[in-house]
Amino acid sequence: MALLKISEPGKRSTSAKAKLAVGIDLGTTNSLISSGYLGDVEVFPDSSGQVLLPSVVQYRQDAQPIVGEKAKREILADPENTVSSIKRLMGLSASESQNLPQFEQYTFDTSRSDESPVIITRAGKKDPIQISADILSGLLTRVDAVINEDIEGAVITVPAYFNDAQRQQTKEAAKLIGLSVLRLINEPTAAAVAYGLDSKEDGNTIVFDLGGGTFDVSLLCLKRGVFEVLATGGDTSLGGDDFDYVLSEWMSERIFDGSQATLKERTELIAYANWVKHELSLHSSVSLSFNGWQGTLNSIEFSTICEPFMKKMINACRRVLRDASLSKEEIENIVLVGGSTRMPIVREAVESFFGKRPLTDIDPDKVVAVGAGLQAEVLVGNKSASDFLLLDVNPLSLGIETMGELVEKIIPRNTTIPVAKAQEFTTFKDGQTSMVIHVVQGERELVSDCRSLAKFELGGIPSMVAGAAKVRVTFQVDADGLLSVVAQELSTQKMSEVQVKPSFGLSANTVEEILNSSHQNAKLDLDVRALRESQIEAKQLIDAIKAAKEDDGDLLEGSERSRIESLVHQLNENISNGTSVEIREMTERLNRITSDFAASRMDRYVGQALKGETIDEIDQ
Repeated sequence: MALLKISEPGKRSTSAKAKLAVGIDLGTTNSLISSGYLGDVEVFPDSSGQVLLPSVVQYRQDAQPIVGEKAKREILADPENTVSSIKRLMGLSASESQNLPQFEQYTFDTSRSDESPVIITRAGKKDPIQISADILSGLLTRVDAVINEDIEGAVITVPAYFNDAQRQQTKEAAKLIGLSVLRLINEPTAAAVAYGLDSKEDGNTIVFDLGGGTFDVSLLCLKRGVFEVLATGGDTSLGGDDFDYVLSEWMSERIFDGSQATLKERTELIAYANWVKHELSLHSSVSLSFNGWQGTLNSIEFSTICEPFMKKMINACRRVLRDASLSKEEIENIVLVGGSTRMPIVREAVESFFGKRPLTDIDPDKVVAVGAGLQAEVLVGNKSASDFLLLDVNPLSLGIETMGELVEKIIPRNTTIPVAKAQEFTTFKDGQTSMVIHVVQGERELVSDCRSLAKFELGGIPSMVAGAAKVRVTFQVDADGLLSVVAQELSTQKMSEVQVKPSFGLSANTVEEILNSSHQNAKLDLDVRALRESQIEAKQLIDAIKAAKEDDGDLLEGSERSRIESLVHQLNENISNGTSVEIREMTERLNRITSDFAASRMDRYVGQALKGETIDEIDQ
């Protein structure tokens, strides 16, 4: 697949008819749509001039759903049928979704535990794909109002840490309304395109993207026109909505004094908290008034309330720097993206950590949509692709399960995509004719500590001794971050493959927690891997000795047989209770003891093969 190049925005050439392509920022709180069809890439407003479309859908009986600002105004009056922040449910299971406090006002279909969540509305059952499709439809009406042309395709942005399931569901939402997806790109990557086109400065850039429901931080390097994503981090469950929620909880303690607030009161309080948050972006303190309660809140108190969120975000920045082996001093620019970065406490925290003022030249609400629109223009051929080269990365390692429930990583995290990598594997047992390929995602060494993506079987492997068959497993991640896995037996060319489309993705445990767990358990994981590998090697030797004794046991004298059996018994005990060092030492000892037996077997088979042959016949 060709690498994507991005050119300077400019007026369209009149020598060829332009194709209508759009860039879509499908956000948790707000969504936007852009296009360069009429010239420079611009974001489409609604009839009142507002570019932000609230990602809110109200469902009505026997009527088309209401999308956007009108739906948002109905959240308080009709919370059960007005759905917001649906992006947070993408890729989750039904059971995981029902435990999230942000969605307690909805009625879920409880018959679906491990399937995608379904919200019961007066218009019927709606899942995240359908609701996202309705938001996309609301965006497309803005384009239809201005341009009477068919849309060739769309570039849709997703959080950097969206997994395969979440990315696939995003594409399915577009497919549901007949919208062709040219490419999915990470939100911070799209923002970097927009800012790179403006700055044109070589060096390292941090893209700090805090939206309504997700947080992403990406480290990009621009050298000689090449824009490469070196590392990514963040939290799929952290955004401006969380600031609203924690602020509403703080006020609830003071307003209701420990008594239980009604659903309507909690919903109203979250909306009020959002207003307070915006006011604190403009003023140092705010007078509070809710249901007869009076109070004040200043920016210092607000900073204290939100301190856990600030620590999480700064820690994510530290990990990204560590992953890329760079220091804070090597960062030339910090780009702020997302409406939530307007909060002074966020800007101050970022500036304090990196020691330099962040860039805010482009409207943080629009920048992602503009970047997506620029890429859409290139992909449909409306713009020259001669100036900039953009490379993306996969966020978590991908691999397969091997013996001992160990993970063999085939594509490490932060590998540039699109990418294809292959590795050869073999059989463990004599006569093995099939192999189960278990695809996993994560940073730990054991399968049980990683996320299972898919399982499929490769059959038709020729019956051979263990280790003789060769099976090549190829992992391919496309530009959208979607994974295909192919297993092929090399002698017969028999093949089996899978497109990874899991029914649900990561649970409430965020990628941040996955990475934390990996770092915290690094020493333990290495020890476990060493133990498992030594156990596997020992078991293979024991199985080989058992088979040899069955075939050629008559070559062993009584004392030699007893000695070998005694060592095999000791090795079996070490496999169960010993350390990796003890198992390896005993394995090596048993190898040495059985070397004479192996030599005797070799002499027998060579003698049988040459029996009756002359030297002249052998030389022919």
